Amino acid sequence: MHIIHLSVECFPLAKVGGLADVVGALPRYQRKLKQDAWVVSPWYDRPFTQSKKLKTVFEGSFFQGSEVLHYQVLKEGKDSLGFPLYLIKIPGKLDRPEVYCYPDEAEQWIAFQHAFLHWMKHANIMPDVVNCHDHHVGLVPFLMKHATDFNQFDDVKTVITVHNGQYQGWMPWNKGVLLPAFDTWRWGLLDWDGVINPLASAIKCSDAFTTVSEGYLLELYEQANGLEGLFRTESEKGFGIVNGIDDAYWNPTEDELIPNNYDVAAVKKGKEKNKKTFCEKVGLDASLPLLTYIGRFAGEKGADLLPEVIENIFGNPENKISIFILGSGDEQIQANLQALLDRYPDNLKVFFGYNEGLAHEVYAAADMILMPSRVEPCGLNQLYAMKYGTIPIVRAIGGLKDTVVDVTEKNGYGFVFPEARAQDAVSAVERALEYIGGRGKMQRIRKKEMELDFSWDKSAQQYINLYNRL
Repeated sequence: MHIIHLSVECFPLAKVGGLADVVGALPRYQRKLKQDAWVVSPWYDRPFTQSKKLKTVFEGSFFQGSEVLHYQVLKEGKDSLGFPLYLIKIPGKLDRPEVYCYPDEAEQWIAFQHAFLHWMKHANIMPDVVNCHDHHVGLVPFLMKHATDFNQFDDVKTVITVHNGQYQGWMPWNKGVLLPAFDTWRWGLLDWDGVINPLASAIKCSDAFTTVSEGYLLELYEQANGLEGLFRTESEKGFGIVNGIDDAYWNPTEDELIPNNYDVAAVKKGKEKNKKTFCEKVGLDASLPLLTYIGRFAGEKGADLLPEVIENIFGNPENKISIFILGSGDEQIQANLQALLDRYPDNLKVFFGYNEGLAHEVYAAADMILMPSRVEPCGLNQLYAMKYGTIPIVRAIGGLKDTVVDVTEKNGYGFVFPEARAQDAVSAVERALEYIGGRGKMQRIRKKEMELDFSWDKSAQQYINLYNRL
């Protein structure tokens, strides 16, 4: 089966969030299952494209409104990611260093989708399935069925994977003139609440939609930033498939980014060595339990709760603990954390930004990871953490609820709290501190979670089963 994954993020080409990790791994695992899976992404002026040998395989041009856009399709020559990677480069549109943050983002993504279809048509590429990832490419299912120039793709099956339904790509109807010519009688398939809504269009026009966990699929029926009714109406073609992790890359046994490798049998000594090395590096006391937060400083991640959580934890003299935070985002959250650094210099350290190598070191060193999310379609950090024997403390939401079982339940291995409130998170951390202080309990949890299978093998097969069903 020929599958094309269409996405504006793909690790290690360009990563902003979990979308990149999924698109950088799922096609490789599908190829292991004997499927011909490709990835098509925009070209970015980043270290990946500068360091790789890219071959131009196609060139073309098309009108976007009154503007003529010329594009190239470049292929990464050695398939070094484990799958064919094609990059679309458009001068002035898709040739920039960052993925997001530009004021003409709508024009960028329209151009990307139009160039993709134009290339497929003129290069005579006819896939079996196009799997679109998030709203940035959500117009493709509509255009493949109703655009005048691309109706030969009407029978190609389309799937939209919703990584985060809060973002939908809204654009005013005056942007409609930038789209390829389409059957205007079908304008309602683009519209939601008076604007063009690419995610809504994809849900309407695709043959199926998936979410990145079963729990998140159910949540979208009740909370989807205005699309709840649409998700419920189209529920018969909705499927929840939990994300996997690339256990070749996230593997403490072979990870080249951590100082001391270890497996489940040697997790106690391995974690201790990594923790000692890491704490010496950042200036923390390695004899204390180490709690971490890794991620964006955003409200949906519950990051605004961190300052209050930290103050409440350190405000209780019985809590002997160190905290390390790795992340960036909201400036007010950063300022609040910076202020706390001055108050708790011995027990709190923060790295503002993101560093892939440092993230691996943190997972290998930390005892616990906190995820107080308000929205978490799947969550990958808890999966990475458990692979490294780091105990998850998570809010019961989305994929966190699907993948972490509280220690009070049978075969539990984590700590789950009900609401995105600082006191709930603090109570869970204190419960974890008390629990892991018990004789041998930490090691039992670590071994249990490290033996869980959250690899892409099972999830990749579920996607293939869905494609075959279509």
